[in-house]
Amino acid sequence: MKDELRYKYKIKRKYFQHSRREVADGAISDNVVALFGDKNNFLIYYSFGSEADTKKLIDRLISLGKRVFLPRVEGKNMVAAEYCAEGLKKSALGVCEPQGQAYEGQIDVIICPLLAVNSRGYRLGYGGGYYDRYLKNSTAVKAGIGYDFQLTDEFEEDGWDEPLDILLSLIHISEPTTPISIAEAVFCVKKK
Repeated sequence: MKDELRYKYKIKRKYFQHSRREVADGAISDNVVALFGDKNNFLIYYSFGSEADTKKLIDRLISLGKRVFLPRVEGKNMVAAEYCAEGLKKSALGVCEPQGQAYEGQIDVIICPLLAVNSRGYRLGYGGGYYDRYLKNSTAVKAGIGYDFQLTDEFEEDGWDEPLDILLSLIHISEPTTPISIAEAVFCVKKK
């Protein structure tokens, strides 16, 4: 079931492109900065393929004096390492990862990739469990970024899945802290 949904949402994301994607990515970046501008340390995935773009967001946060870390897979786990544009290397999974020393300090906000997210805040990822294992022990704000069509109740979370604290998209910022319907989710907007 989840593998079929992963395929479905990869296809949906693939065909969401051009000016619509650029507008959505810009709005997501604006929402992240507006909501978390007072935070200092960000762990952000380095987007690839049809994921919601983070490259401009990373540059923007750095220009604002924020520290940006990227995830790196080590065995079955994920660690954070400081972002350096010249120090990225493609992993076996095809993702650009930082090469520096693993960071053990405080992360304020974790920006997670997702294929889909349900109204309870559980994300459908790529199936490796790296983010869920990392999020389990983190006190950081757990934020997902994506497009509104990725909000769905087509899947149930598993016992090992970790919920997001907030979803940021083009149209809304929703806090999936209580079970709500998809129709209600688009109106659950956090006031700035």
